[in-house]
Amino acid sequence: MRDLPIIDVTDLRSKDLERRVAVGRKIAEACTTAGFFYIVNHGVSQILIDTAIAQSLAFFHQPLEVKARTKANKTFRGFHGAGGALMYGAERPDFKEFFQIGLELAEDDPDVVAGQPLRGPNQWPETPTGFRPAMEAYYAAIGACGADLLRGVALALNLPESFFKDRYAKPLQRTQAIYYPPQPEEMGADQYGVAPHTDYGCITLLYQDDVGGLEVLNRDGQWVEGPPVPGSFVINVGDLLQRWTNDHFLSNAHRVRNTSNRERFSIASFYDPSYDAAVDPRDILSARNGSEAPRHAPIAAGDHIWGRIVESGRHRKEKEAQTGEGGIREIQIPEIQAQ
Repeated sequence: MRDLPIIDVTDLRSKDLERRVAVGRKIAEACTTAGFFYIVNHGVSQILIDTAIAQSLAFFHQPLEVKARTKANKTFRGFHGAGGALMYGAERPDFKEFFQIGLELAEDDPDVVAGQPLRGPNQWPETPTGFRPAMEAYYAAIGACGADLLRGVALALNLPESFFKDRYAKPLQRTQAIYYPPQPEEMGADQYGVAPHTDYGCITLLYQDDVGGLEVLNRDGQWVEGPPVPGSFVINVGDLLQRWTNDHFLSNAHRVRNTSNRERFSIASFYDPSYDAAVDPRDILSARNGSEAPRHAPIAAGDHIWGRIVESGRHRKEKEAQTGEGGIREIQIPEIQAQ
């Protein structure tokens, strides 16, 4: 994998089935060979994207005590300070801040009442006042884009075009506005904006600004750049979709290193199925009309994702025990004026 493929997905919204299938096959090929690709002509308004970026940066440029008023709760909704995220297997926490939202569910929603992990209402900052509408609009638009992509994937796998839609009735979609401050050189080469990892879920849709810093591990074990491509989203396969396709799709390791001496911003959306959606490789294998044996047992999508989150939390506790009480702390970021 020298360069990540760029796929024009205009025809995913075509009325012509053959055109939709053709794009789906390009997506499936990229998922099989690289696990990462760009999409262009995706249907998400650049004005909508730019508004979400502007409002998010206005939020992150506020003093820490203001941002901390919406500190992440038990459903992980809200503000996560720098140093709060430690990737599984990493030695040091990520040098980033992020704000996470998910599917808006009221406190009396049956899944919330039942205590289903990751479910509940979002919490929103008072300032900037445009942050909530901008992020809600982005969340809806990127979710629709994710649905388009999975329709194409279904067609390429000889599945009904609605295969994934039926399993996304109440998606576990999580969208994160992510802020990477300029990283001081004295932090060293082993300090990452995001440490090497694979994503837990089905597919990730990433918008990144023009700063760069995304790196992807290729099949030769080399880290290659995923540079910004104007007007694009970067798409990658997560562990859940790799499992679902019986390891035919590749969930690839990636990381972020912000060595630009500039602030960096991205919005990552983890477009994942309903919590109780059954992820069973046999569903996809049967459509391939082959005799291949399933390599993974069926599992509920949410159980897989929540299990990975719990595992990551356990890793953090182990590191804290090794470094002593208070050994892993939130990183203090100097306040940066809006640019």
